[in-house]
Amino acid sequence: MSILNLIFARRAHEVPETQPSRFEVPRRSRPSNIAGSPSAECAAEMLAAPGSLLKLSIDEARVVVSYMRPRRIEEGTMFIREGDEENTGFMVLVLEGEVTVESSLANRTHPLTFTVLGPGSLIGEMGLLDGAPRSASCTAMTDLRCGVLTRAALNQLLDREPRIAAKLVMAISRRMAERMRDSQEKLKMYSQLTQAMNEEINELMPV
Repeated sequence: MSILNLIFARRAHEVPETQPSRFEVPRRSRPSNIAGSPSAECAAEMLAAPGSLLKLSIDEARVVVSYMRPRRIEEGTMFIREGDEENTGFMVLVLEGEVTVESSLANRTHPLTFTVLGPGSLIGEMGLLDGAPRSASCTAMTDLRCGVLTRAALNQLLDREPRIAAKLVMAISRRMAERMRDSQEKLKMYSQLTQAMNEEINELMPV
């Protein structure tokens, strides 16, 4: 039985999460066999779902999942911290539970909650690719069950399954590009709103 089969099958109290933000590189020289693991199969189905941005086939998704490490993260644990420059080499696929995504850029006293993410969500993929400081903080709202893909594991995938790895990286890059375009649109709307407000103020309070 594979390490994924063994760990995914255990209960949360049997797999303590001592350092939820420090994920280890898989030690196996070959990818784990996920056959017979309902949780691992669920992870593959999430990656291959029609609504997923990754657009992987179910067989491709199974290969990607075989390079992931299963993790359980306790409720209240901040496993990604905004501004962290060192711990950037992993992304998380949420299998069970909910995560809040927050940023303190707008208000350092009271962080702004961007969104709440649930099962099927990918978290931390930007840091996985570019190694830049984390752009937001992620905290487990509930106990989480997830799969973790490290940068080292991604490099192994690139060596052994270059076509699948390239498809995964391209999908993540498209996701990042979409976020950038969305941010640009919001900045454009903000600029137009600011200009309109300035014009109204000038009309009400002429020099």
